Order: sequence, then C-alpha cells, then structure tokens
Amino acid sequence: MSEGEGGSMKSAKKGIRAGIVVLAGVLLLGVSAGITTAAASSKPAGHAPKPGYGQLPPVKGKVKTGGTMTVAQISGITPNYIFPITPAANLSVYTADFEDFMWRPLWWSPNGDSVPSIDETDSIADAPVFTDSNKVLTIHLKSYKWSNGQPVTSTDAIFDYWLFKAAVTLSPANEGDYTPGLYPDNVVSITAPNSSTIVVKWNKTYNQDFLLYEQIGDLEPLPASAWAKTSATGPILGANSGPNGFENLTNAEAIYKFLSGQASDLGTYATNPLWQTIDGPFKLTSFDAATDAFTMVPNPSFSGHHPYISKLEFLTYTSDTAEFDALLSNAVDVGPVEFDDLAKVPALKSNYYVWGEPNFGWEYVVYNFKDKTGDFDKIINQLYVRQALAHLQNETAEIDSKGILDGAGYPAYGPVPSVPPSPLAPSTATTDPYPFSVSSARKLLTSHGWFNVKPGKTAYCAKPGTKSDECGAGIPKGTKLSFNLTYTNLSPIPEEDETWASEASQVGIKIKLIAKTFDFIISNYSDVSAPKNENSWATVDFGGFTGVEYPTTNEVFNTTGSFNFGGFSNSVINTAIRNSLYSLNDNAVKREAELVGKIMPGMFQPNPDLIYAFTKTMSATGDQYLDNLSQYTYNPEYWYFKK
Repeated sequence: MSEGEGGSMKSAKKGIRAGIVVLAGVLLLGVSAGITTAAASSKPAGHAPKPGYGQLPPVKGKVKTGGTMTVAQISGITPNYIFPITPAANLSVYTADFEDFMWRPLWWSPNGDSVPSIDETDSIADAPVFTDSNKVLTIHLKSYKWSNGQPVTSTDAIFDYWLFKAAVTLSPANEGDYTPGLYPDNVVSITAPNSSTIVVKWNKTYNQDFLLYEQIGDLEPLPASAWAKTSATGPILGANSGPNGFENLTNAEAIYKFLSGQASDLGTYATNPLWQTIDGPFKLTSFDAATDAFTMVPNPSFSGHHPYISKLEFLTYTSDTAEFDALLSNAVDVGPVEFDDLAKVPALKSNYYVWGEPNFGWEYVVYNFKDKTGDFDKIINQLYVRQALAHLQNETAEIDSKGILDGAGYPAYGPVPSVPPSPLAPSTATTDPYPFSVSSARKLLTSHGWFNVKPGKTAYCAKPGTKSDECGAGIPKGTKLSFNLTYTNLSPIPEEDETWASEASQVGIKIKLIAKTFDFIISNYSDVSAPKNENSWATVDFGGFTGVEYPTTNEVFNTTGSFNFGGFSNSVINTAIRNSLYSLNDNAVKREAELVGKIMPGMFQPNPDLIYAFTKTMSATGDQYLDNLSQYTYNPEYWYFKK
C-alpha cells in the first residue's frame, strides 16, 4: 500500500503504485470492473479534471532543455530508505517515489487522475497475459538497460523474487507489502523461458485485478549483475547455479542481509556503488542523512523518456510554514500546499499555478485493538463504541468551504472514497452509515451501561457485563472512556482530530492529543512491526493509504495483514477479504468495502485534495505528468522549463 497530502501523510502499498500503473491502448484488464489501460490521457491539455482544487498548469510553451527543478518537501515526511525491498517501518510513498526515480517497477501507475489505470508508456513491461483460470501469468519485458550497460532481463525479476522471499523468511517486517500466505508464498514457480519473458504460476485462482494490482506489482527487476553478492568484494552469484546461485534461499538471505545492511547507512547513499546501478530516469548525486534532502541528475542510460531538466533537487523544510514561506518567496519550483495555508494561496497566484484533487486511497484513525492500557482493547472491540465514535465526526462540516478543508475534499465512509470515481466503489461510498449526531453517540453509550455521558465529565462503565444494556465483555466496572490519540503534525490532520476530540468530550469521552511526525508514527506505532509498543498507544492518525487500485483491505484489516497497525481481527471481514482475493466477480470487493465501512475497524475521514503549487515557468509534455502528483506519483522526466 502506500506518503503529505495537504498535510495528510500516507503509507504506500507498493502493489501497482509506488510508481506503478499500466496503460495499454484500451486493453481490458479487469474481469468485471473494467480496469483499463491507455497510452495517453484523454483530457484536453491544460484543463483541470473536476472535481478538484484550483487550476492544473496548462501544457504549453516551448521546451527549454536543462535547468535545475527544485521540489519542496517537509521534515518528517521524507524518504528514509533506498533498497527497494523496503521494511514496513520505512515504506511510505515518500520512500517509494524516491526509489522509483532509480528503479522502475514492471508497471507504472496512475495515468494522471484516471484511476485505476496503467500507463503503458512508462512501464518497462507489456500488459500481462493471464491464462489457466488466472493461475499462470506471463510477462514480456521491454528493452531497457541498467546504467552499467547490462540489459534488464527476466533474471533480474527472478532475483527480486528471491530477495523478497529471503527478506520475509528472515522476518515478515522486512518487507512492508508482505502478508503471510500471499506473495511470494503463493507462487508455485517463477521461471524465465528467455531473457525477456517471465512466467509466474500461482497456487490457485485469484481475482485478476487483485493479482495485477496487489500481488505481481511487488515483482520489480533489480540488477542481479551488480547486487547478487554477499559482500562488497564478493563474487556475483548467478541464477540456476544450484547451491552456488541466488536461487537458493540460504544464499538469497545472505545477499539480502548485505544489501539491507548497506541501505541502513543513509550517509553513503550517493557514494555507494551499489545504488548507482539503476534503470530509472534519475541517479542520486547527494543525500543529506540529517534532513533527507537529495539531488539527482538524469540517467544517461535510461531507456524511457529522457529528462529535459539537467538536475532535480528536493529541498527539506523544517515545517509546513517554512515550506510555504519558500513558495511565497518564489524559492522553489514545485511544493505542497497544506490546508492551513489555503487562505494565503492568492498570494502565490502571480508565480504559481495551484491545483490538486483527492488521491485514490483513504484516510483513517487507527484503533489499537491490542492496547491493554485502561482496558482500551476491550472497549474498542465493542462495535457500539466504534459506532459512537463515528457519529462524533462531522465530515460535512469538515469539508465545507468554511470548514477545515475549505471545500478541498470529498466524503469517504469506508476504504473506497466517493472521489476519485472507481468502478469498484460500493453503492454506499457516498452514504454515511453513521452520520454526525452527538445525541446518537450519547444514546449508544448510555444504553450500554455508561454513566457521566455528558460534557465536562469522563464517562465510566457502571454496568459491566455482556447483556445488550451492559458495557461488554472484559470491561470492568469503573473503566473510563479515556485514551490517547497520536497524530501527525501537518494540516488537516491536527484540525480534524482536535475537532473530533472536542465533539467526543460532549459525551464524556476524553481524548488526549499527542503530536508526532509521520516517520515516528509508522516506525514506532504498529502492532506488526513494533509489537513491543502495542501498549503505548490507543489510536494514531498518520493519514492513510494511497494507490489502492484494487481496494481490498487485505493488508490492513486482514488478521495477518502486513499493515494491520492496530491488530484488528474479525472473522466476517476476513471472509469478505478472502472473497475479494479469490472471486472472479469484482462485486466481492465492493461487498468487502461496504462491510468495512459498517464494522469500522478504524474511523474513516474525508478524502482531502492533495494540492501542489507549480511555478508558471514550468510545464510538461502531457498534463497527466503533472496531475500524477495528486496520486503521490512523480514524473519529473516529463517536466521542463519554458523558453
């Protein structure tokens, strides 16, 4: 899954995102959803897709070759890992985009704001071919080269498969996209009939869109000719070499340990020869380990669209205020605009176009079902409590032009938001199952044995037990409705959470707010990757997930999900997820999304626009390469300064 969106920060699902989505003519990839590919955007150049905020920069002006394009990023929401086998604690869209500049996934996504979709132009493989009831997948690579002159081959893809397998064998936390029982566990065999063909055989029939967007997207060619070794001076291990090759789990584990060890030294990212062997459009020339600022130049060996600019520079600012000040002084070419700065956008209009729209993902507050502090685990396990908490969020007021989002956002009542539109959205995507109502929240609590359900008080359980009018299993008498909420410190998340906490106080729910950075939260507050801290937090709000082309919540709300931050476990949801994975009918994933929205394993929030400022001196060859930013995807190889 998948990085700041108007202040919201995301954790990426790599799937076919993290820079992946494949478009090919008008090839139907979805079994019933109609997920398509397309070689180019159908939107008229220079016209902002609607709905959205502001004006998409017009695609016009003659190309001026060269120049340094500067991009602003904010401290705490920056890349912090380089090796594409990325641990859960590091896997954010910021890290994924950074890696994608250098190493390209098989398929690129999205095609601008067209979601779900695959951009064949920027993919290094043709559209996949499914046979034998989706049990066999055949992939044909295009002609790409590594920067060391070697061709990108099927061996490089198989090398990646073995590294992934080795990483999760050593520890599931070593790869953020891993869910036990799925890729690579569900691969019966992966072979290379020739240097440009990969054949993957699966252990059973899966939904085709799930395979494409959630499984095979993890297969990313990596340079075996430079990386298949167990030490800096060791020999390169080949494929199909028995006990002496990388297709041997013991050897693959040793290679993984070496490479991940090298990736732990951020200070050497720009100088370590390993990270100079790339097939992407840009190579790294500097990386500041203290701030995560970095500089890149075009890769002269890149087989795709060669960049127009001569340098790409990501500058780190200490806060969103400092970053916006840089925009006000015209100090950067591209930068995010956070929600608490929207009122000041008119001051940018002379130098920048300002535009954004929602990403194909979802925002939520994570509930920790394993936090025993104050018996929170028992409290949050009660559906009526989660329903009451949902009734205390006023999405309509938050989205309103006079609200937190200043009109720049759209409703979301589950894992599939109302915008962008998706053929996989359930009919309930625009219907709030728990509309804002303080009185409804109060009634749910009082009817289940809670007293002091009133402003200025702290509600407590007065009627313990499991009857319909009692607090619920495991909740002792006198237990208080009081817990902490750790949130990332960029708008609109603080404002949303402060408003929610204020409304909750009207019914005796006391929420203690704690501000931390995005990187801190995802590194420390996950029951999967940081179980030692499971009693340190009750709820967190780091943002949510992006790049959810096939919107199963398998990795997030499945009991064994790799991004199941809060340890949620529900047999009904597990069954619905299994149906989404294996059914050939995409109505299954719609049903899953509907159930998740009703059972509320987390508190879903509005889907805000991801807004950027673009200098008026720049443009791009195709507006999809600018509006990709609304989907957390960078394509600066298409950006240029105008003559």
